[in-house]
Amino acid sequence: MNDSAASTPTSIDPLFDISDKVAIVTGASSGLGRQFATALARRGAYVVAVARRSDPLKALADEHPGRILAVSADVTKDDQVQDVVDRAVEWRGAIDIVVNNAGITSIQPAEDEDAATFSRVVDVNLVALYRLCHLAGRRMLEQGQGTIINIASINGLVASWSIPEAGYCASKGAVISLTRELAAQWADRGVRVNALAPGYFRSELTEELFTSSAGERRFRRMPMRRGGREDELNGALVFLASNASSYMTGQTLVIDGGWTSV
Repeated sequence: MNDSAASTPTSIDPLFDISDKVAIVTGASSGLGRQFATALARRGAYVVAVARRSDPLKALADEHPGRILAVSADVTKDDQVQDVVDRAVEWRGAIDIVVNNAGITSIQPAEDEDAATFSRVVDVNLVALYRLCHLAGRRMLEQGQGTIINIASINGLVASWSIPEAGYCASKGAVISLTRELAAQWADRGVRVNALAPGYFRSELTEELFTSSAGERRFRRMPMRRGGREDELNGALVFLASNASSYMTGQTLVIDGGWTSV
């Protein structure tokens, strides 16, 4: 589809209006990251879509001409993340929204997950997230405004349990703590930092869960008895990205079909 009208808002409540805001979305080549980039673009934001894989990014940008800029980068590299920030400023003159979505996992018992694997997961999920918060945050502080949305997980709040992934759970718990700290440091300087903690949504990381009998059993234990659809995060995303959440910072918004309520 090559429909520029789909990327232009028509009538939007001013509180939720993100028209012409400039956003950076990492992990945007597939799954939730692609959905986040699309949701923001369709509401009138200009989106710098970031991932290592260039072909899916180009396809995404082609679907939203003029609204999405594809930038291939490795978020674990300082110089490449600085280039993402610079490209965003050069393109549209500001950075208003950051969605830190890039992430990986390693599913194996802790007794088998060696320190190198654990460190790799933490490096991508936490250190790289901080890297973009730090570099984009400095620009936002200069502007006197901005909002950062860190994608955490319900596994940063509760144990993953039957799906063993110690590095992932540790990194996502740290993301929630880091979100609070950055929010407190920057709250009186115009920059808000919140986290979004999804439950089980279909993506490359969770594909096996959605196609296995073990996944079906897990979903039956959930109050809503199903996993989430990608578009069911859009409302929370736009809420955190817009002035609708202008008095909210340092919080973690959980969207999980009731998983953590029981």
